[in-house]
Amino acid sequence: MNKLLEINHCRKQFGKLEVLKDLSLAVEEGQVLSVIGPSGSGKSTLLRCATLLETMDGGDLIYGGKYAARDENGKAVYAGKEELHRIREYFGLVFQNFNLFPHYSVMKNVTEAPILVQKRDVKEVREEAMQLLEQMGLADKADAYPYQLSGGQQQRVSIARALAMNPKILFFDEPTSALDPELTGEILRVIRKLAEKKMTMVIVTHEMMFARDVSDYVVFMNDGVIIEQGDPRDVIDHPTHERTIQFLRRLQEQ
Repeated sequence: MNKLLEINHCRKQFGKLEVLKDLSLAVEEGQVLSVIGPSGSGKSTLLRCATLLETMDGGDLIYGGKYAARDENGKAVYAGKEELHRIREYFGLVFQNFNLFPHYSVMKNVTEAPILVQKRDVKEVREEAMQLLEQMGLADKADAYPYQLSGGQQQRVSIARALAMNPKILFFDEPTSALDPELTGEILRVIRKLAEKKMTMVIVTHEMMFARDVSDYVVFMNDGVIIEQGDPRDVIDHPTHERTIQFLRRLQEQ
């Protein structure tokens, strides 16, 4: 299989606090990888490092064989501006709080980056955006503004916006945490359909049954390290590490 993303020996600290400690993982093309674990375990920081929103202190970050950062004597040294710009084309990111532009229509939210950043043809981008909105069940909302939409609809717009850039890999940072249970189902259905189409995804989530059903691989993080990883049915249904067992038991009790 073709490795789309490799993170090797990633380290990150804020002040004296070590948030990520020598963490390594790889994601293959067409694979869905879910990252689970308690709050404060470093899951979101890992995603922010992977998507260049944070810089790693040490380690390698590689997309499709291209180094975004290379470890040199224990320090992460980042590629030049142009190379990083090219590497950013590899991925899209869906935030937990939607992060839509409130003063842009749905259509403009989805088409702005492909037109301005990728310099693509306006007509072609708008046609693709309309197809994406249809996929998301939002064809009738193209001219609406974010404040006129439910949370679930806003999150579907943000997924369409990420897909409009034609990324090779899509990251989700707890995409349902700002939504009530009914709207959560909407978003999980959308992600499930993307998985069926073999979209490569990395999903940070607290939805365990969803992670088990949709993922090819699950990573359990605690205190900045990967404690347990593997087939979702093994990690979630038959965990072997005491910390994983405790975490899943607590979730079931909620």
